[in-house]
Amino acid sequence: MKRIKNGFTFTTFVIVAVALMMANSMAANEDTVIFLVRHAEKTAEKDDPGLSADGQQRSLQLAKLLRDARIDHIHSTDYKRSRETAVPFAEMMGLGIEIYSWNDPPGVAQSLKHDGKRHLVVGHSNTTTELVTLLCGDPGTEIDHSSEYDRLYILSINKSGVTTLLIRFGSAYSGP
Repeated sequence: MKRIKNGFTFTTFVIVAVALMMANSMAANEDTVIFLVRHAEKTAEKDDPGLSADGQQRSLQLAKLLRDARIDHIHSTDYKRSRETAVPFAEMMGLGIEIYSWNDPPGVAQSLKHDGKRHLVVGHSNTTTELVTLLCGDPGTEIDHSSEYDRLYILSINKSGVTTLLIRFGSAYSGP
């Protein structure tokens, strides 16, 4: 399959573009839209690892992917790998990164619901699916902690309920 710049295949590019157009069209102006993603690939460091070279590349892909999503707020846990995943998008958009507590998913979910804004939330394999569930979205299967970094959930929340869109971005993780 032919790859275009930054590791995307043409087919992946088309699918992601269509998914983002669907997300924008399914969300009315008063809807709350929440983009949830696990941090990108991390280094093998034991204490608070940062992003590996693959993870840095994925975080750049995420920034480029979301640049037209009209996101108002960026949220990240206070771990290096999560903050580093959010930084390229934050810098591109001129937004700050709001730190949230990884161990209070119910509080985080409550603070995000029904505000009519657009949020990017960077978390972890367990907190991302838990937040999707708490926001009444469909998380699908559990994220594979050891190898899965390419999920992007898009939740549109309005008076009628929650619509969940799950897309994949960047290259499939191939392991260490």
